[in-house]
Amino acid sequence: MSECSHNCSGCSENCSERDPKSFLEKPHELSRIKKVIGIVSGKGGVGKSLVTCMSAVLMNRRGYNTAVLDADITGPSVPKAFGIKEKATGDENAIYPVLTQNGIKVMSVNLLLPDETAPVVWRGPIIAGTAKQFWTEVIWNDVDYMFVDMPPGTGDVPLTVFQSIPLDGIIVVTSPQELVSMIVGKALKMAEMMSVPVIGLVENMSYAVCPDCGKHINVFGESHIDDTARNFNLKVLAKLPINPEIAKLVDDGRLEFMETDAADPIADAIEEFCK
Repeated sequence: MSECSHNCSGCSENCSERDPKSFLEKPHELSRIKKVIGIVSGKGGVGKSLVTCMSAVLMNRRGYNTAVLDADITGPSVPKAFGIKEKATGDENAIYPVLTQNGIKVMSVNLLLPDETAPVVWRGPIIAGTAKQFWTEVIWNDVDYMFVDMPPGTGDVPLTVFQSIPLDGIIVVTSPQELVSMIVGKALKMAEMMSVPVIGLVENMSYAVCPDCGKHINVFGESHIDDTARNFNLKVLAKLPINPEIAKLVDDGRLEFMETDAADPIADAIEEFCK
């Protein structure tokens, strides 16, 4: 452990002087947010943003007002999944989220950039500050469930988001490879350090279904998610298959119109957890 500088905001150590809730930011005074669920992954490319958007869609279908805060500033894929083309607006008082076709509120850096393909070449503090602004300066009016697409990994930016946004719980997304189990452990231990409860695990790309015989094919080898869940005393909420139809809906910006029940247990778990 390095010598303490007494500046906890940029430190990942879990010491007795740290209060994980001491850096929490208040939302905009006009925001009304009931529950905030973070979607987390220990590494990129496992489908964290997909699970975030699917969760918002499922809870929206159940009659809740939902929102997505895209805190993955350097990999903002949420607007694409929903087919959002318009830009976010703002005035001297606040920034206003964009609505999807079915009324899901969304804020992402791609809704502010003039060109959605422009790279976000910013240093860590600016990236973390932008994610924090999406919480403090956007008016999130009448939101039952907000889903935060967290930055991947356990570095400075995820740490700032964990510390700044009062998460009620998190869902950890992974894929079948054994290597990922180790990385999941890092994400879970980070959540423990931040005193944020874990709702459960979701394994994405768990298998593919043969279109001819219906057999499940383990494309990435045998799953290790059940072992990981047992090791950390957690629930496996869902094992999502590789689904070309879902992939096409995302590419077409029509994820709201997905027809699958594979992710329904995620919504069930969120409702049960938030009771």
